[in-house]
Amino acid sequence: MAGLLVVVVAGYGAGALVFRGPRRTGLAWGLVGAWITLAVLALAGLWRASWLAPFVFSLAGLGFLMWWARVLPRSDRDWAADVARVFHVEHAGSRVTIHNVRDFDWRTREDFTERWVSRDYDIDTACRIDLVLSYWAGPHIAHALVSFGFTDGRHLCFSVEVRRVAGGQFSALGGLFRQCERVVIAAEERDIVRTRANVRGERVYLYRVAMPTDDIRALLRAYLATGQALAEQPRFYNTLTANCTTLIYDMVAPIVPGVPWNWRLLVPGHLPAYLYRLNALASDLHLAEITKDGQINAAARAWDQAEPAARPSFSIAIREDMPVPRDERVA
Repeated sequence: MAGLLVVVVAGYGAGALVFRGPRRTGLAWGLVGAWITLAVLALAGLWRASWLAPFVFSLAGLGFLMWWARVLPRSDRDWAADVARVFHVEHAGSRVTIHNVRDFDWRTREDFTERWVSRDYDIDTACRIDLVLSYWAGPHIAHALVSFGFTDGRHLCFSVEVRRVAGGQFSALGGLFRQCERVVIAAEERDIVRTRANVRGERVYLYRVAMPTDDIRALLRAYLATGQALAEQPRFYNTLTANCTTLIYDMVAPIVPGVPWNWRLLVPGHLPAYLYRLNALASDLHLAEITKDGQINAAARAWDQAEPAARPSFSIAIREDMPVPRDERVA
């Protein structure tokens, strides 16, 4: 047991030093080498029933914990443009004004017109909810977004994102070691869904979720509260425990008692199967047919190619060919 603890602490500490250690690469790798050497000596000491090396490694581990406790999330970095702002909300009864809704016009990943807008919504008019999955690395890895529809035909999409610094890169492995903060982005679908389907060339699917109206509105309030809380108190993104799907589950669980935890929440590409097993998709078709009908890439490309004066809103266009859902079991 002691040996396993040394291995776990050594592995995590090495990752932390690589991703959050000194910026000078040589110094960082020197510290990693020294750390691993101490861990190997500690394991050898345990095997020989000598406690000197394990004791030294324990002191090094204590020093690591003291340093790691001081690695705190921040809100004052030089953020990448698409995650530079966090939304904030003004409430007036059921009506809300959301500031810093993202409405970028994307031409390429690097070429875009930056635009942040304010939008007014009446939460009591939220009437539908869609899960948007964007596959960017095979069938298992996807990014999950949640879009709320209102009785006036508008949609507001939320995405839990890695808050990258300008010019920075994110890795799933680094996400285990406090590499980046997290942020909830509120955006127009024409921005956040279109850029994934058209500009990035990812495979994007839209799934209509069957959820009672009161629960839809409660989840919308939860998103607003979560985003507001992150604006006031930053938190780290974590690949396993605080990512684009686990945070959705954390918001849904208090609203829908008994919703089960499942391994598919850690592998977002399999979320449709999870919802299908719960009978939570607003369709009587087989999952394969729902998925086929829900792919929006062709509709998104057609919207781009149409004459601007003649085309409908992007949100309408990507839903035009989707089958009419069954009764949504709204309360």
